[in-house]
Amino acid sequence: MGMTDVDVSKLNTTTGIKVGDSDAPVKIIEFINIRCPYCRQWFDEKNDLLQEYVNAGKIERIIKLFDKEKPALAKGNIMHHHVPTDASAMSAIKAIYDTQDIWGDLEDHTEIAEYAVNTLGLSLQDNDEMSQAILEEANDANVFFIPTVIIGDQVFDQKISNEELIALLEK
Repeated sequence: MGMTDVDVSKLNTTTGIKVGDSDAPVKIIEFINIRCPYCRQWFDEKNDLLQEYVNAGKIERIIKLFDKEKPALAKGNIMHHHVPTDASAMSAIKAIYDTQDIWGDLEDHTEIAEYAVNTLGLSLQDNDEMSQAILEEANDANVFFIPTVIIGDQVFDQKISNEELIALLEK
């Protein structure tokens, strides 16, 4: 299974953390795991550009925190449950990515949860239903890799150039 196997008809723009105007003409769906270095690369390299489009009312981002079973990514699953779904979500995600090298080296999942609360000032969120819905959606739509980003019927990852991304956002 690869990116070309993603069935965009089985994706929705209702489940996930929504950033931007719900009436924006372009929706961008982002399947990420907060522990993944490639998802961090996507965030570091594209967040400012995407935020400009959000601020202009041109796009709505739907961020789907994708719990993965892979041991290296399981630590991200712990952090996912501390990300708020309100307007503070993006600052929480930024803080988590900025400290990924620290909490990512913690061995115990309890330590990671404590780091989220005590160091980052986050609290445990009641988002189990949303997490399960994202897992089911990803499975139904054949989303396996992270990051997987979708605009319309275009599926891509963090390697997309700014020029290519802008062309999709401006369609």
